[in-house]
Amino acid sequence: MNTSTLSKTLIDFAFLAPLCGLLAGCAATRPIGDVAFGAGGAALANTLSKGNTAAIVGGAAGGVVLSEALHYAAKKETAKAYQAGYDKGRSDAVKQQYWLYVDMQRSRNRTDQVHLYEVHLPEQEIDGVTFKPSTKYLRIEE
Repeated sequence: MNTSTLSKTLIDFAFLAPLCGLLAGCAATRPIGDVAFGAGGAALANTLSKGNTAAIVGGAAGGVVLSEALHYAAKKETAKAYQAGYDKGRSDAVKQQYWLYVDMQRSRNRTDQVHLYEVHLPEQEIDGVTFKPSTKYLRIEE
């Protein structure tokens, strides 16, 4: 085999491999990627082995395995990104609840909106227990 034929085959393969790699993430293009990588592997094996049938079959199988590995890696990365986004969303929701609670406490503890009213409680007996007269304060927020 001469060097120019090998160079042309490698250039063709180098052009097609990234193109198929871009399609690796799409579920609908999975069979297309398998066929393309299998055909590319077979063509490369045919060129390198000068027509050896076993090498061509092995090249095609290697191309399909490479395509499946790319699909697996893309699916794994997608699942990882989804989980990271889900965890971030949960974290943001908890932080939002925390800051709402803090703001509610701040507004609740403002003294300009609170009025205390005296309530005088007389001596009384409830269920056999005698309560002495006392003064309690009723807190009213407006």
